[in-house]
Amino acid sequence: MRVVLAEDLFLLRDGLMRMLEAYEFEVVAAVDNGPALTGALDDPRLDVAIVDVRLPPSQTDEGLRCALAARRKRPGLPVLVLSQHVEQLYARELLADGSGGVGYLLKDRVLDADQFIDAVRRVAGGGTAMDPQVISQLVARHSTADQPMGRLTARELEVLELMAQGRSNAAIAAQLVRTERAISKHTANIFTKLGLTQSDDDNRRVLAVLAYLDRQ
Repeated sequence: MRVVLAEDLFLLRDGLMRMLEAYEFEVVAAVDNGPALTGALDDPRLDVAIVDVRLPPSQTDEGLRCALAARRKRPGLPVLVLSQHVEQLYARELLADGSGGVGYLLKDRVLDADQFIDAVRRVAGGGTAMDPQVISQLVARHSTADQPMGRLTARELEVLELMAQGRSNAAIAAQLVRTERAISKHTANIFTKLGLTQSDDDNRRVLAVLAYLDRQ
């Protein structure tokens, strides 16, 4: 699987390269600035891009802007964005086109190799990989009693957070030590309370829930 990596901190970039190569990814380009990333993203053989939000020369949202521009040119291009902090605006912009193949992780997550590599593979496969802290903040922001989110039970909120990370019902059941049938019931209740159409497509249901939370 061919990967483009954009990270301006040398030690982190080098560490991520070594980790990816250890898991048999091919890092076709490892860059440290926006202009170089733009060129690297033009590679038609690219399978997934791993991009730091903040890159030189602007050190604001250069990496994200490059990734969004590349997705406009090549719809569905898988992009996993890395950020130092939870910034909900970036998560929203990344999810805006609704086509999947996106992820948003805090840099702390890359310290767990299995979790990081799982996120890369999930995004490369067209799925979503949202950081639990991003999801927690979105859920907390909309969990007032007078809003649909406020009608969810504590267990349903747990299931929603895991669902929004891109997990299937089977994976959620394993995580919460519950039966898959019980999780299916919880997800059905969640969709009913949020006024969303149910779907067996994990990526579509994640995007639907996140879109709903973000617009409230």
